[in-house]
Amino acid sequence: MKAGIVLPLIAYLLLVAALSVYAMRKRREGNFLTEYFLGSRSMGGFVLAMTLTTTYISASSFIGGPGAAYKYGLGWVLLSMVQVPAVWLSLGVLGKKFAILARRYNALTLNDMLYARYRSPLLVWFASLSLLIAFIGAMTVQFIGGARLLETAAGIPYSSGLLIFGGAIALYTAFGGFRASVLNDALQGVVMLLGTFILLFAVIHSAGGMHSAVQKLQQIDPQLISPGGVDNILSPTFLASFSVLVCFGVIGLPHTAVRCISYKDSKAVHRGILLGTVVVTVLMFGMHLAGALGRAVMPGLTVPDLVIPTLMIHVLPPLAAGIFLAAPMAAIMSTINAQLLQSSATIVKDLFLRVRPQQLDNEPLLRKISATVTLVLGLLLLVAAWNPPDMLIWLNLLAFGGLEAVFLWPLVLGLYWEKANAAGALSSMIGGAGCYTLLASFSLQPWGFHPIVPSLLLSLIAFVIGNRFGRPVRP
Repeated sequence: MKAGIVLPLIAYLLLVAALSVYAMRKRREGNFLTEYFLGSRSMGGFVLAMTLTTTYISASSFIGGPGAAYKYGLGWVLLSMVQVPAVWLSLGVLGKKFAILARRYNALTLNDMLYARYRSPLLVWFASLSLLIAFIGAMTVQFIGGARLLETAAGIPYSSGLLIFGGAIALYTAFGGFRASVLNDALQGVVMLLGTFILLFAVIHSAGGMHSAVQKLQQIDPQLISPGGVDNILSPTFLASFSVLVCFGVIGLPHTAVRCISYKDSKAVHRGILLGTVVVTVLMFGMHLAGALGRAVMPGLTVPDLVIPTLMIHVLPPLAAGIFLAAPMAAIMSTINAQLLQSSATIVKDLFLRVRPQQLDNEPLLRKISATVTLVLGLLLLVAAWNPPDMLIWLNLLAFGGLEAVFLWPLVLGLYWEKANAAGALSSMIGGAGCYTLLASFSLQPWGFHPIVPSLLLSLIAFVIGNRFGRPVRP
């Protein structure tokens, strides 16, 4: 174990714990569920920008993405920038209308919104189960990423790191709720920005400057500096698929959509769009460029996902490496706490209270169930993450695509198409989920497109056709 790296990380985790305790003490009076799962809808612009950005940016962006840039070159850095409009799209498309309807319906979860819009219990059950299955995969990726970081950078065995990291997140999310989650997101966003600047500067310096780094990449493989990347992986169809998967489709991700119903006012939305877009741009460009240039510094890595933790040790002194280690840890923790809280909300609000509505006012019981469900889910994820794959980015994108195929069109068309009904929405969900599962399971890519593209197209067609067989529901 490397004490110089571990000590700053322990200090950071203690700060996270202190913020969680502060959030518990600052819980507002009123409805427990609204406070625990939405923080009483009180987020300002800065916190909204940070929580939305850090929720979206995950182990894939801090470990998997730079790993892909290390393997495929500077073309992947260019590819990563298609994610820049993600915050603008999420808040712009959903934003105000989504929040207004959520307050009208008193909705706490995305499935609350779907039920209020479509009045279909079957649709809510299907959406809830789909969300839980996809989130289990997505959160498992984050747990693996955190443990791998501790293993490579701090010398902590994978299993021990997994227990420390996963246990800390499960505890502070379970007992701090949404308010602890977003306060920690704000802290983690700042840490991620500082860490990105520190690492990128250190990598460029270690490589002898940008010109020298690019020359070294060209000597290793000329395709590393070509727009198409190694093996010409970045084809037009791949670019189109990636743009749909990590930019346009983000509108349908439940853990980002729920942030759009928890802010304070219109001023918060406008500030959140501006700040969030700037933060995403800096983080995406900085981390992916560090990963790509890292090959000029360390050309012999066999596992691309290890590039960031290995670079930390190689180009930074131990204390600085320990401080930077908090940045990817922050990215992972912020994503897990958002998804873990949303999963808990789905089980408690969308499933349990739908079966036992008479318990809605039983706050002592709901407090116990909410914290217990969140904690148990976190512990179960530790078990799921025990045997990790080599490249996290593909597993993370698989879970991303599954959520988008199920939720995108029912959510967007439910907001903007007055004639949308439950038959159309359910057809869209089943068609999108079925198509995506089939294509992804057999690694099929029609006409070279990622499974998300034909799945979203089929989902849209299924919505329009299915809508003809249902009755309109007044929004």
